[in-house]
Amino acid sequence: MSSFESTVPGELGDPAVRAVEVPEPGAVTIVVPTFNESANIRELLRRITESVPDRLPCEVVFVDDSTDDTPEVISREAQDCPFPVTLLHREEAVGGLGGAVVEGLKAASSDWIVVMDGDLQHPPSLIPELVASGERSAAGLVVASRYIKGGSREGLAGGYRIAVSRGATWLTKTLFPRRLRGISDPMSGFFAIRRSAVTAEILQPLGYKILLELAVRSRPREVTEVPFVFQDRFAGESKSTAQEGFRFLRHLVGLRTASPVARMVVFGLIGATGFLPNLIGLYALTAAGMHYVPAEILANQLGVAWNFLLIEHLLFRERRKHRSWWDRVGRFALLANADLVLRIPLIALFVGHFGMGALSATALALVMTFVLRFVGTEALVYLPRRSSEAPGGSRSRTTRRAA
Repeated sequence: MSSFESTVPGELGDPAVRAVEVPEPGAVTIVVPTFNESANIRELLRRITESVPDRLPCEVVFVDDSTDDTPEVISREAQDCPFPVTLLHREEAVGGLGGAVVEGLKAASSDWIVVMDGDLQHPPSLIPELVASGERSAAGLVVASRYIKGGSREGLAGGYRIAVSRGATWLTKTLFPRRLRGISDPMSGFFAIRRSAVTAEILQPLGYKILLELAVRSRPREVTEVPFVFQDRFAGESKSTAQEGFRFLRHLVGLRTASPVARMVVFGLIGATGFLPNLIGLYALTAAGMHYVPAEILANQLGVAWNFLLIEHLLFRERRKHRSWWDRVGRFALLANADLVLRIPLIALFVGHFGMGALSATALALVMTFVLRFVGTEALVYLPRRSSEAPGGSRSRTTRRAA
């Protein structure tokens, strides 16, 4: 006989909350993020039931962002399961699928956590082997890989998706050669990780590539892989879209620019691209008859706006919540224009007082004002206020538990 409880919990990491919501610890917690997967739930739970409980105790935690009847289907089908099933329904899908996985990691009660999709492209029959492989090798992370002997990506539909998968894998391994050493399939969404090997609070996922986030920000020392055959989707449609692709690229930039030096390099590259809208604006304004001095001042604002948009979305995405949009715009514009005003007196000082040539003086002034603008942007535009709330304020969630 099964029963369900409905509560509105506080933060998922709160031990007092977790003690009520999460079943007694088992050998493995299976975290399944779902978005409109109602047609797959019954078959997924059936296959887990056939493959896992006889070999090791388990619990399943669904973290659901659905807009259809997936929560109701999970609640109904969970009543016939021989293991505990917990449903965490998020009112706000913060961080996408990756954010859902982080919520599941916080809610897990077992020593091992297996993350898998809800569309049955990840075979539940492999779950015991993932955990057993981790135990045998004393690994903290076990990746189900399509790219080692015995693995296959045959479930990827069409040459386009295969090419995208290959390209994304090559790009991530090129950008993070040390962090991804020993991981042949960093794009895999099927893996097992020891609960002690991950600190969920430091993760900042964006989109669906949560393994990459885990490997870069909190990679366990020991990693092993198990081959798996990527299956065809059981029902429903793929959630992979062009928008998710852009989110993935933004996520890559965010991970790669975690260090101050890398952020400064990207800040400079973004600043260089700002010359294009600046020149286009200057040409248009002077062609319309405007004097070149006010035209340059106005055209410079186009470059400032261009740089601000790129910096907002590529470099300081996770820090935008610390100040309002208008506050950030005003501060950034002030710093960017102060850079222009400061550069001319610096050039005059280097030429008149130190006897430098105009070209070398201009180059030195550009370097100095660039460094000052980068430091100022970080400190005055994107550093948190002292009174700011902690990231990820409380959100309403509905939890149902099957006993």
